[in-house]
Amino acid sequence: MGRRAFISSVAALAAAGSSFAQDAQGPRLAAIDWAMLETAIAIGQMPVAACELIRYRQDEAAEAIPQSVTDLGLRGAPNYELLQLTRPDLILSSPFYIQHEARLRAIAPVLSLPFYVPGEPPVAKTLAATAALAEAVGQPEVAVRVETEAQDRIRSLASRLAPFRDRPVSLINIGDSRHLRAFGFDSLFGDMLGRLGLANAWTDRTQFSFRAPLPIERLADAPEARLIIVGQIPVEAREGVARSVLWRKLPAVAEGRLYQLPEVNAFGGLPSALRFAEMLTGALEAGPQPA
Repeated sequence: MGRRAFISSVAALAAAGSSFAQDAQGPRLAAIDWAMLETAIAIGQMPVAACELIRYRQDEAAEAIPQSVTDLGLRGAPNYELLQLTRPDLILSSPFYIQHEARLRAIAPVLSLPFYVPGEPPVAKTLAATAALAEAVGQPEVAVRVETEAQDRIRSLASRLAPFRDRPVSLINIGDSRHLRAFGFDSLFGDMLGRLGLANAWTDRTQFSFRAPLPIERLADAPEARLIIVGQIPVEAREGVARSVLWRKLPAVAEGRLYQLPEVNAFGGLPSALRFAEMLTGALEAGPQPA
């Protein structure tokens, strides 16, 4: 979306929002995209409906979603009939779901914002989306507060992480016993690394925020790095990794520079970015884990 079209669409939604924002309950939002779902929650606007809530709730650290929120089914195939029954004032989507936009607009106005664009760091986009949604629902001052608090928190965490700037960080997610995905500068996690003052060991090109699948031996390309595993190692891969001579000989593993974080939504909004930053800081301060 071009800048002029983006501003026009938000202005139109803001004008519409001036009417439904008068409702004490706030506007009725429905979220197709998880990053937009998190953005709505961040500004205090819990949607009445959203997609894939069972899976979303599996992440214990995820924003709490009341049972009263209607589950619209798969993000890639939302239940349009159920969506219509929830009577949304505004539907929150992203360019990931452009193929659904015409049908969604037949039900209610759609605010579709980009978060993840290959080659572009996404954290600034999460902040822009926060401001755009707050403007659309007639509460621009909320976005100012949310951004101020977020920037203050990032600065505080960056200060705590200053002792860890002596080495780069390899951020990965393990797919199976022989493959991983590496998070680049245009991923939510990689972008946050830079904002926290840490260097990303993965400097090669990415393919839509991360590079996958990569052979595990690529970790040897950055022997000096701290190795951070984001999320659980799949059950079927744990035994293979534990038995792998290659894995045990990786410098970060052999020298005790291995850390693991809980699951975090790699394609989330500002709340996921801050959650990752908090978890990373806590993990590094707590010290490395056994291989």
